[in-house]
Amino acid sequence: MKTTVIRLLFLPLLLFLPLSVHAEEKEAKGAKAELAAEAKSAILIERDTGKVLYEKNAHEKLPPASMTKIMTMLLIMEAIDEGKLSYDEKVRASEYAASMGGSQIFLEPGEEMTVDELLRGIAIGSANDASVALAERIAGSEEAFVEMMNEKAKRLGLNDTHFVNATGLPAEHHYSSAYDMAMMARELLKYEDITKYTSKYEDYLREQTDKKFWLVNTNRLVKFYPGVDGLKTGFTSEAGYCLTATAKKNGMRVIAVIFGAPTPKARNAQMTKMLDYAFQQYQTHPVYERNQTIARVEVSKGKQTSVAAVTSEPVSVLTKKGQSVEQIEKIVKVKERVQAPIRKGDELGVLILKEDGKEIVRSPLVAKQTVEEASFWDLFKRVFSRFVQAG
Repeated sequence: MKTTVIRLLFLPLLLFLPLSVHAEEKEAKGAKAELAAEAKSAILIERDTGKVLYEKNAHEKLPPASMTKIMTMLLIMEAIDEGKLSYDEKVRASEYAASMGGSQIFLEPGEEMTVDELLRGIAIGSANDASVALAERIAGSEEAFVEMMNEKAKRLGLNDTHFVNATGLPAEHHYSSAYDMAMMARELLKYEDITKYTSKYEDYLREQTDKKFWLVNTNRLVKFYPGVDGLKTGFTSEAGYCLTATAKKNGMRVIAVIFGAPTPKARNAQMTKMLDYAFQQYQTHPVYERNQTIARVEVSKGKQTSVAAVTSEPVSVLTKKGQSVEQIEKIVKVKERVQAPIRKGDELGVLILKEDGKEIVRSPLVAKQTVEEASFWDLFKRVFSRFVQAG
């Protein structure tokens, strides 16, 4: 493992510190205590660092209802990013997909819609039939897709989650937690295109037919809270009113989750309190954007001799409002050499940020592109070229 250490200097972003830190902290603590009084569980995190700003029963296993679709959308976006699926590809609805109850876009057996249309149905209208249609396209069956969902949860280290379906319809042993849902949302938000869907308040499907279908976002906050651009609501009689929301203001993105509110009004009121608290009390200092090249790693026996190691997510430093960051130590640890084939997104190392010797951020560095294994002819030409140059 090759290690590089660099010190980054930050100019203070705000010149005025609070006059009474003690009073501010006391006031903030009192505010935090009432953020989600009517929810069974809740959590508030800053997206870039993953720092928990508030939590209540955050690891309690509860039915997530349609917030399940956050994982469904994550696997869809991964498939698109990896080139296994495209937005304009048409997907045919099976009889099983068309039979889903609950929220739906009323797909008919054999009806074709593009991935883009189905994703709008899921993100805006919480469509169960669209979720299953795409699940079947990606994995062959909903059962196989659910295995992918649980495997992804395991890879993300989510210990409070187990899925039984791709929709969130009531099922035994189908559960998650506020913490796990926030981590799923954090992973989904790495794919910036997703908010183009989740931020829409209304849209239409089948516009060119006599079956024009109006979609209205189940997350009303995308219209009524400035900065909210996702992510997913949920409701069943067992789960209560649930919401995983994300908002961005002044360069800082936060994620908040509520399980089990008694009414939609109570859910939205508590979510508003959580978001207000985050933006009033904290700020981020951006360091790197997603997909920014940090280092290069040599590739053995590949079609290319090296691959860029890039940031897998935006990297920022979080502080209380009014506090500045002056010096950060950046440590880059990457593998000295890897052997082809390398897939886009394969982990190649880690980026660590430290302040005063204390680790404050740890973020994976991943391969920017796929590097296929070189053929015998590729290797021969490479060796021959070096021989000629040496001569």
